[in-house]
Amino acid sequence: MTASLATRLLRWFDRHGRKDLPWQHALDDGRRDAYRVWLSEVMLQQTQVATVVGYFERFVNALPSLRDLAAADEDTVLALWSGLGYYRRARFLHRAAQLCAEQHGGELPRDFAALSALPGIGRSTAGAILAQAHGLRFAILDGNVKRVLTRYHGIHGHPGESAVEKQLWQHAEAHTPTSRVADYTQAIMDLGATLCTRSRPRCEDCPLAADCVAYRDDLTTQLPSRKPPKSIPTRATVMLILRDRHGRVLLERRGPQGVWSGLWSLPEASDPDGAWRIAQQHAQIDDAQALAPFTHVFSHYRLDIEPLLFDRATAQRGIADNPQLRWCSAGELGALGLPAPVRSLLLQINDNA
Repeated sequence: MTASLATRLLRWFDRHGRKDLPWQHALDDGRRDAYRVWLSEVMLQQTQVATVVGYFERFVNALPSLRDLAAADEDTVLALWSGLGYYRRARFLHRAAQLCAEQHGGELPRDFAALSALPGIGRSTAGAILAQAHGLRFAILDGNVKRVLTRYHGIHGHPGESAVEKQLWQHAEAHTPTSRVADYTQAIMDLGATLCTRSRPRCEDCPLAADCVAYRDDLTTQLPSRKPPKSIPTRATVMLILRDRHGRVLLERRGPQGVWSGLWSLPEASDPDGAWRIAQQHAQIDDAQALAPFTHVFSHYRLDIEPLLFDRATAQRGIADNPQLRWCSAGELGALGLPAPVRSLLLQINDNA
C-alpha cells in the first residue's frame, strides 16, 4: 500500500526541505514568530523566495514586531517595501497591524475567523500562519500548492476558476495531516517551488511521482491549465524630472486610488506640451531633455514611460505649503516609498549627473 501523500512529503522534507529560512527561526519556547510567518507569507505572494529574503530581513530589522509595524508611518512601510511591487500588500499589512494593536492586544489572533477578517489575510494566508506559527491543522492553497495538487490529482481547468479552486481546497483539506502540520505546510510549498515547478518539473525526484496523474499521463506541460489569454492594454505617460540647482528632484505623492496609490512618484502629464505646463507651475525652467523611453509592465496593462528632464530648475514659492509635493535630495530617496521604475530612473540620472 502506498504511503499517504503527507507521509511521503514529510519524509522528503526531512531530507531535502528548506529549514533555515529567516522566518522559520524559532522563538525561545520553540515556536515560530507569528508576525514573521505572516510577513513572509504576504511578501511571498507573487514573489519568489530568493527575492523575498533580503527584503524580509531589511523589514524585520527596521520593524521587528507587529507593534513596531503598527506604530510606523506609511512612508516608512512603503520605503521598506519599495521594489517588491504590488504595494497594496504593504498597505493591507500596515492596516492589519494597526487593527491588531487596537483590537487584539498587539498580537495576531489565533482564531481563524478573526485572523482571516484582517485586511490582506485570506483563507490560505490565515491557514499558513496558524499552521506554521501554532501547529494548528489548517490547509493552505497558494500557487505552489495549487500546482502540486492539480498535477497529482489530474485536475483540468484553470485553478483560478471557482469550481476548480473549490475542488483543490477539498484535496488540500484532505491531505493536511493532524501532526507536524507546520513541516507539512512548508514541505508542500517547497515541493512546488523546487521540484514541481511550472516549467521543466523534476518528476524523477518527486516523492509523489508514483501515483501522480499528470506524470502518469504525460500531462505535466498541460497542467495546471493556463488562464484564458487576455489582451493587455497599453497606456502612455510623460514623467517630469524637475531637478533644481542643488540636485533635488520634485516628487508628488499619488492619490489614494489607482496604481502606486500613496507612493511618492514623479509628476506626470499625458504629452510633452502638458509636461511643460505642469513644470512651469512648479519651477522656472529654461530647457528640457528627453531621456530614453521605457516600458513598465503591470499585471493588467503596459505603461509606456517617456521621461523628460528639466534640469537646473528654480523652485516656485508655495511648494512647501503643499503636503503632496516635496523637493528631495538623492540621500532622502531611500526613506520614501517609490515605485521601482521611478527609483531606477532617479538612480540612473543621479549616476549620470
